[in-house]
Amino acid sequence: MSETTKIAVPEIEGSESIAELVRRMLVQIGEDPSREGLRRTPERFEKALRFLTSGYRQDPEKILNGALFSVSYDEMVVVKNIEIYSLCEHHLLPFFGKCHVAYIPDKKVVGLSKIARLVNMYARRLQIQERLTSQIATAVENKLSPQGVGVIIEARHLCMVMRGVEKQNSIAVSSAMLGAFRENKQTRDEFLSLVHGDKT
Repeated sequence: MSETTKIAVPEIEGSESIAELVRRMLVQIGEDPSREGLRRTPERFEKALRFLTSGYRQDPEKILNGALFSVSYDEMVVVKNIEIYSLCEHHLLPFFGKCHVAYIPDKKVVGLSKIARLVNMYARRLQIQERLTSQIATAVENKLSPQGVGVIIEARHLCMVMRGVEKQNSIAVSSAMLGAFRENKQTRDEFLSLVHGDKT
């Protein structure tokens, strides 16, 4: 299946709602879901989870269509410091950080806000950081056919911070380099300089 294909999430007929499952889960951990503080928690959790996984119900084609423009511009375009919030598929705990996206146009550019929307769409799914990085790069490449695409994500994972090794200051960095960004060191170095050049 293509990385840019919208994922169909079927409803299971007769299945319990997320809220009902959460209510049962609260009992399993020794809580009383009927007490005042938890009475509406299952419904709130369901609403929050549906928002945090809303990327399954979005289509990258619809996000990018209508915002493509023909230009005679072939210098690097960079959108950096796009905030990301996602859920680790292994523990259903959040990871969050920043995403930097660059591409070198080949006759077409896309509205800058659409890149941020594309990042949000893929982040709002159950993810691992490496796949998220690759999906963003592949979607930009497939839609724009640019000379190259580069994506870097820097994120903190609560599955490492709150549990497991409990390393509060750890940051995971992943990258996907396609086309000119993979083949040309000078292009990669320019991207890295534009993203991190203001750090001392």
